[in-house]
Amino acid sequence: MSKKHYEVIVVGGGISGAALFYELARYTDINSIALLEKYEALSTLNSKGTSNSQTIHFGDIETNYTAEKAAKVKYTADMVVKYCLQHGYENDFLFSHQKMAIGVGEEEVAYMRKRYEDFKEIFPYLEVYEKDKLKEIEPKLIYDSCGNERPEEIVGVGVQGEYSTVDFGKMSESLVENAKKEKGKTTDVFFNSQVVKIEKKDDGHELTTKDGRVFSASYVVVNAGAHSLYLAHKMGHGLEFGCLPVAGSFYLTTKKILNGKVYMVQNPKLPFAALHGDPDILADGFTRFGPTALVLPKLERYHGNSTIVDFFKTLQFDKNIAIIFKDLLKDRTIRNYVFRNFLFEIPYFNKKLFLKDARKIVPSLELEDIRYATGFGGVRPQVLNKKERKLMLGEASVTPGTGIVFNMTPSPGATSCLGNAYKDSKAACEYLGKTFNEDMFKAELVD
Repeated sequence: MSKKHYEVIVVGGGISGAALFYELARYTDINSIALLEKYEALSTLNSKGTSNSQTIHFGDIETNYTAEKAAKVKYTADMVVKYCLQHGYENDFLFSHQKMAIGVGEEEVAYMRKRYEDFKEIFPYLEVYEKDKLKEIEPKLIYDSCGNERPEEIVGVGVQGEYSTVDFGKMSESLVENAKKEKGKTTDVFFNSQVVKIEKKDDGHELTTKDGRVFSASYVVVNAGAHSLYLAHKMGHGLEFGCLPVAGSFYLTTKKILNGKVYMVQNPKLPFAALHGDPDILADGFTRFGPTALVLPKLERYHGNSTIVDFFKTLQFDKNIAIIFKDLLKDRTIRNYVFRNFLFEIPYFNKKLFLKDARKIVPSLELEDIRYATGFGGVRPQVLNKKERKLMLGEASVTPGTGIVFNMTPSPGATSCLGNAYKDSKAACEYLGKTFNEDMFKAELVD
């Protein structure tokens, strides 16, 4: 069977794969690039607008970020905004909402005030919202169902008028469209092209799809979510890692509740995001509360049970994985959190339990105000480091040095897509002896 050769093949058409496809076409002298996507369209999984909170994570209101991490995330988040503005996508799939993180109770309020002092140099636009100001801009944070003010002390730290929200699915489509406009380049996209086998060859790698087609490339980048590690394992790479897929579910309000994004203080013991409320740009601005965090024995959600076997192969369960689980669950806070999030998925119990948590943000919230958001939420690949016996937070890559890279990008992977694509584009150029146009990249996405 004949096969077509490319200088670079990108596996996976989510926001990370689309961003890399765009940057390779736009900023390098690599002339032939292909994107292989498993499904019939781009961003049908975690980058889909209903699978994430549609948030550009700058690190300003994410209280689980250190100042160092916030500065790094802000750098890549700014690229997302600049790309969208450069192409005129504001109010198409880039939106401005007010946003804040709130502290409730004496301890959290003190924490938020200190955090403001520590982070205001990185984010000079941040403001402190006392209760009277919150009454004006987010009154639902203050009043209960009887119209009485909440008794607890409360403070918000946030901003108004900054771009905060993106439909990453639509952004993926725009990135591929713009990549294909680059003149003098071969920029091929193949849908319904699930890669089932990758083999190392003398001139690069050979990729075989489920339907028997064969492609080859001098350099390969796999941006396939949890399946990145699955494919790495099939080649014998990254065996020191296992994958724990964590699904996030959401609840939608039945009316407009919040005017902007409201985040809560992160529990430092919990590795997953604290509950937050966001105006959903795909649901008429109604508030979406979430995410919950549920470990699922599958690598993809809402695609039946076809990836259950893939999950067990990618988990690579052994005594080291068992020790990681044991260490996580021996902490009472984490153990209770895991059990509570399991109950969030059980009909009847779920709404009542979730309501208790959501009322910390909106005290007046009633059962009839929320519904389980069926079909919303994705799966994030949390990587388990078997050598260090710990759960890894943030992004991870397997780079064997043979002209192939496997990327796992949990949150904030979408926010960091252009920054991650820069890193991968530079690595591809270095490996292939090609050039990355730093001046154009900086002029368009950085300066």
